[in-house]
Amino acid sequence: MTLPNLITSLRIILAPIFIIYLIREDFPAALVIFIIAGVSDGADGLIARVFNQKSRLGSYLDPLADKILLIAAFVVLSVRHFIPPWLTVMAISRDILILLGVLILFLNRMDIIIRPTILSKITTCLQVGTIFMVLSRDYLPQFYRFTTPLFWLTGLFTITSGLHYMYYWFKVMGESVSEEQ
Repeated sequence: MTLPNLITSLRIILAPIFIIYLIREDFPAALVIFIIAGVSDGADGLIARVFNQKSRLGSYLDPLADKILLIAAFVVLSVRHFIPPWLTVMAISRDILILLGVLILFLNRMDIIIRPTILSKITTCLQVGTIFMVLSRDYLPQFYRFTTPLFWLTGLFTITSGLHYMYYWFKVMGESVSEEQ
């Protein structure tokens, strides 16, 4: 077990605590957990690169930890009417689309390494920023008025990123079929 994997495991363990604080609408505590999770996400990646501790397990755990936290935040905040339901549906649909695409490539025994694109990274940053903005609304009221445009921007990038992944998979699958003929 590498140090980055231990840090990532800590993020997974923090997720239920985060969810409980969200359900109770204890946003200050949820915000602290969210920030700790964000810092630990950066720390595990940095440690893995600097100390050459990248692992196959880490390549699965890290995005899983991110998705658990983000999806939980979107669902709870949507149910509590702090985030529009349409945005939550888009975020979850994109993640399901990505998982299905990876599953299809895996089932077709295709050796493709999926790396996040710049579009995907921007989408994730916007999703994280959306959650942060909602959780910090009492601390940054001057910025809270920008949440509606942020919701729309996040939605736009989420859709675009999902379509980009679909394009990539269709291209890969099309190339694979033409190579077999």
